[in-house]
Amino acid sequence: MMKTPVLIINLKEYDEVLGEKAIEFAKAAKNLFEKYKDVTILIAPPPPIFEKIAKITPCISQHIDPFEPNSHTGYILPKEIKLLKGAGSLINHSERRIPFEDIEKNIELCRKYNLVSFVCARDNEEVKKIAKLNPDFIAIEPPELIGGNVSVSTARPEIIKQAVDDVKGISPSTMVLCGAGVKTKEDVEKAIQLGARGVLVASGVVRAEDIEGAMEELIKGML
Repeated sequence: MMKTPVLIINLKEYDEVLGEKAIEFAKAAKNLFEKYKDVTILIAPPPPIFEKIAKITPCISQHIDPFEPNSHTGYILPKEIKLLKGAGSLINHSERRIPFEDIEKNIELCRKYNLVSFVCARDNEEVKKIAKLNPDFIAIEPPELIGGNVSVSTARPEIIKQAVDDVKGISPSTMVLCGAGVKTKEDVEKAIQLGARGVLVASGVVRAEDIEGAMEELIKGML
């Protein structure tokens, strides 16, 4: 089982991370992991640079497709993420939503290839449905708050607490993360107090002037 608390930095496809620029984020994560060994820091880089990032610091895929190796074009296979030394994958992110049967298959493939599954849910009803599949993590992310300036832990604290309670009752081994608008140490502290085992962030780090400083500020909210 992956050590918690967990900080996932989803680089998405922002202009700030394209090409070789994602390496700067990986190096910052590596520096901080050596300083804060009780926190798991994971980068989710764009697919073209995944292999390079995985050689620098632990990383996960932004998305996987529910297939085994075969004549597939343009897909990201769980087995390949494993072969490239990835630690796991986001599944069903609000910007890359997939059918429920694909979520189930992806969780099964992650289990088969010893990858950690981080399944995103947009509300508490979806949390309960996904929890029945026993993923490693469920990340609750109200889509209306993603990329905004108000965090889910401030705007919708009840959704985090409810997710934690629901998951505990359905799949005790599954842990809850939260995301959407998380940018400050205080946002993270509140999420942890509500029972989350970590956070999923993007723009708050990607668009920060001081990348390593922004990451470290979030880590301090977990300690």
